[in-house]
Amino acid sequence: MHRSGAVMAWNVFKFCTALRGLGSIMILLVLGIVGVTYYAVVLTNYGPALYDGGLASANAFAVLLLFHGLLGMLLWSYFSVVITDPGSVPPNWRPVMDEERGESDPLTGSEYGGTGIGVQQSAMLADPVNPTVRYCRKCNQLKPARCHHCSVCGRCVLKMDHHCVWVVNCVGALNYKYFLLFLFYTFLETTLVTLSLLPHFIAFFSDGEIPGTPGTLATTFLTFVLNLAFALSVMGFLIMHISLVVGNTTTIEAYEKKTSPKWRYDLGRRKNFEQVFGIDKKYWFIPAYSEEDLRRMPALQGLEYPSKPDLDAQVF
Repeated sequence: MHRSGAVMAWNVFKFCTALRGLGSIMILLVLGIVGVTYYAVVLTNYGPALYDGGLASANAFAVLLLFHGLLGMLLWSYFSVVITDPGSVPPNWRPVMDEERGESDPLTGSEYGGTGIGVQQSAMLADPVNPTVRYCRKCNQLKPARCHHCSVCGRCVLKMDHHCVWVVNCVGALNYKYFLLFLFYTFLETTLVTLSLLPHFIAFFSDGEIPGTPGTLATTFLTFVLNLAFALSVMGFLIMHISLVVGNTTTIEAYEKKTSPKWRYDLGRRKNFEQVFGIDKKYWFIPAYSEEDLRRMPALQGLEYPSKPDLDAQVF
């Protein structure tokens, strides 16, 4: 039995190491898909249509204008997720005690990565001054509320949602908004490409002669199929994450609290939304925050989160 557990731990470690090695490959894959799409939409189909004159030129101009706008926002959001640190625990971080309640977030058994840790051992891992503070035995440091350890990154991440191989980074407190915008603009872009190439796709199955070389026709066909598949899959992820934002929770937290009818950080849809996107509406659709929002909203920094007083003792 002990041997089986050791083999499982080794396999998980090898899996995490493999994910770290996918970095440049996944970025190149994303850029490759973008490049193929750009070639099919701009260079092969709608670029040449600009010179046809009349309604065809106007339609091509509208498609290309919208295509480039969405592509710019998609790439801006994508690389914002890639290069932005999701948030890590500051060195020598200590929790701010609630002077009225005299307590902070409690320890949970799930934070220790196994079910074999008893109550006494958990207490030994906690802060001796405040035994209710959460502690990561892998990083050997205290953990803020809503912080989890990422085995791929090898560190604790503030308000960790998940580790995404597509962005080669963890999705956490400081880049979750950028990830959502990446999903949003990817869905809009792939939907636009799918609809704009739909007439060309249908033409493949018609009896008429189709203009273009076999290479350009194959590229158009491949681009349509790829973008249709991405549009449908990203739509599912987008709907899931919208529901998470509305409930002010993360993918990890949603799994941990699946048996609880109430959630301590659920402050209502508007406030939940603002804790991810900020209050300044001008910044809602771009991967950035205003200085004013960063100054007056501690939740955007990932260390402090307002909660319902009647649910402050809730444990996850």
